[in-house]
Amino acid sequence: MPVPLVRLASLDLIRGFVAVGRRMSITLAAEDLCLTQSALSRQVRALEDSLGFVLFQRGYRSISFTPEGERLFRTADAAVQQLQEVFEVLGHAQERLPVTITASIGVTGLWLLPRINAFQKRCPKVDLRMAAIDRNVDLRAEGIDLGIRYCTATNAPPGAVRLFDEAVVPVAHPSLGLVGLDEAVVLERHTLLEFEGPRRPLLRWSDQLAAMGFAHAKPGRMLGFNQYDQVIAAALAGQGIALGRIALIEPLLADGRLVALAGSGPVRSSTYGYWLYQAEPQPRRAVLDVVEWIVAEAGAVEEIVSRALGR
Repeated sequence: MPVPLVRLASLDLIRGFVAVGRRMSITLAAEDLCLTQSALSRQVRALEDSLGFVLFQRGYRSISFTPEGERLFRTADAAVQQLQEVFEVLGHAQERLPVTITASIGVTGLWLLPRINAFQKRCPKVDLRMAAIDRNVDLRAEGIDLGIRYCTATNAPPGAVRLFDEAVVPVAHPSLGLVGLDEAVVLERHTLLEFEGPRRPLLRWSDQLAAMGFAHAKPGRMLGFNQYDQVIAAALAGQGIALGRIALIEPLLADGRLVALAGSGPVRSSTYGYWLYQAEPQPRRAVLDVVEWIVAEAGAVEEIVSRALGR
């Protein structure tokens, strides 16, 4: 059960502790806070006395955290950082606030960033801020306006809007001279580029080869990456064959930087899709402008995915 508010240490003591922890120097931290060294030392002692344990090991001209101090610092530093950011935002309330969007690193790099110029022409007075994060986040807690999540319908956040489905096809750079994967011998001559992030439907070569009837084929070699945009970067560099997520790489297919390989069976789809969700049910006008833009862009992509799936 959380400690009652009345028993929490004062913000002055916490601020002083965080300042020392960031600098690992009472002298430098005191300068940051415009205090004397002795005054800041007394604050740290007062916090230790109120907690009943030591936060710093003090040596000759050096200090270091105790285990308890390090644990407290991780939480206190994050809390103070959030307060600093909120104070900054509130202090500039009259200035233009950016709209913050979070998505996975792959979606940010492959889908959002290539479209930013078009958005800036459409809404020149709206500033954007990208937060590329692979984990699911609480938008309100993180101070983020919009998020794009890759998940099934049952796991989509309440009120989320489905943008487009997932569909996958093997792709390669034209320099490899490949037109298809209709023979196991082709696989034996080339490198397969593997996404080694969280296991997702369609994104592992073992699943793709089984669907092609090549479950026992031996590729020339495998090259793994923990980020999907790295997989596509390697494919663009001609380093091997990747499993291309059509919704994310459609521009690369359209301009010929990557080619979809025939003979790999039908384009495969799953119950997963990409969903747009927002922190506030009634956001400010700038956020609505971004929502309308994303939905419009997603509509064009969904048509391409649907055609690839033969719908």
